[in-house]
Amino acid sequence: MKKISTVVSVSLAASLGAVYVSCGSFTSTPTDFSLGTGGSTGDTAGSTGATGTGGSLGDTAGSTGTTGTGGSTGTAGTTGTGGARATGGTTGAAGTTGTTGVGGTTGTGGAMTVASGPCDILAAAGNTCAAAHSTVRALYGSYTGPLYQVCRGAFRISAPPALPACTGTTRDIGVVAGGYADAAAQDTFCAGSTCTIFIIYDQSPNKNDLWPSPPGGHGTACNPANATALKTTLNGHAVYGISIATGMGYRAGCTNCVVKVPKNTATGDAPETEYMVTSQNNKQPGNTEGCCFDYGNAETSSNDDGNGTMEAVYFGGGVAWGTGTPGGHTNGPWVMGDLENGLYAGWSSTTTDQNILSNIPLRFNFVTAVIVGDTRDKNTNRGRFAIYGADATVGALITLYDGIRPAKTGYVPMAKQGSIILGIGGDDSNTGTGQWFEGVMASGAATLPTVNAIQANIVAARYGK
Repeated sequence: MKKISTVVSVSLAASLGAVYVSCGSFTSTPTDFSLGTGGSTGDTAGSTGATGTGGSLGDTAGSTGTTGTGGSTGTAGTTGTGGARATGGTTGAAGTTGTTGVGGTTGTGGAMTVASGPCDILAAAGNTCAAAHSTVRALYGSYTGPLYQVCRGAFRISAPPALPACTGTTRDIGVVAGGYADAAAQDTFCAGSTCTIFIIYDQSPNKNDLWPSPPGGHGTACNPANATALKTTLNGHAVYGISIATGMGYRAGCTNCVVKVPKNTATGDAPETEYMVTSQNNKQPGNTEGCCFDYGNAETSSNDDGNGTMEAVYFGGGVAWGTGTPGGHTNGPWVMGDLENGLYAGWSSTTTDQNILSNIPLRFNFVTAVIVGDTRDKNTNRGRFAIYGADATVGALITLYDGIRPAKTGYVPMAKQGSIILGIGGDDSNTGTGQWFEGVMASGAATLPTVNAIQANIVAARYGK
């Protein structure tokens, strides 16, 4: 995003306990997390107790019949069928009845499984995840790898050709049963020291991992976020989100990035779907807001390459660009699209990018923010993009805008480049702030039922509960 005004970058040295090079100034109804199913029914029922032997006939009383043995224990599973009652002794004075066979033991429950995640929902709809990032939970039902890496102690930011690196010690943070982040492992590792979140792993097969951003057209190299600055809960499990302060940001798929070539992200005018879970908290006042708290598609050059060269989901007051209703940059925050050289809450034939009446502010502690970027042929060759949003803890998505792309040169067709950013603008503008918990970039323009299914999955995750 282009430079608008100069904002002083805030040093993180005191809070992170390491030497930082500050970035350049610029300018609820849970259903999805199900328990595993019970084991299968025991293979065999308990066998029947043996028949007691009757006393022999004669002058004296018959000897006592032997006690029938119990049925053998069934294998694990649901309760085995009890052995049948043994038959009493044959005729004789004292033959006793055999004892009842012992039933099979109750099977133990199956292993804990994770409900389908957002990427499973998207895949089922034909919208494959190109990137899936989160520090709080798995975004695939089958994902068991690490979510992020923490760096304990000192680190080095990017200074091309040198890449960013943790010069202290590192620990990958994975998932526990249910797919939640293993916050306890982070707490143990970081105890008595200062940690940063150094890598946010891509859970998709594409490995578009996010590292601290290198310098770009409007910002020097970025610092990683403090690993303990944003603790919250997810369905009763402690987890850590990412709190972006001025001078922080992450990137994948750019010339000076650790991951230099983005894989399978949308380029050109190809359609895509992006979402993030964010918050109204840690936002700068709209009249002093820096650029730009984004997640999504950006330039591989880390420069402002012109209108339409990026398409990221943004949440805030619009900085110096567009606004939702009722207008005025202090009346947000709104979900908007950063399409380069403009933050768009929609487009109006009368007010252009200002006071888009359908786009209301979302003042919630957890917010679902969605952008669907469609192709140029829609709306009689004027292109299409849609914006959805909602409280991430309850309810369905609100359609904040669904219409033509901005009627300015460069936005139809789009010229997306496919780099991935978090907390910064496409040209590394890094003076915005915000809170972030998870985000996905997927192929194709997902339908409203599909993105509402993602919203239902997010609600079921029980943010803040």
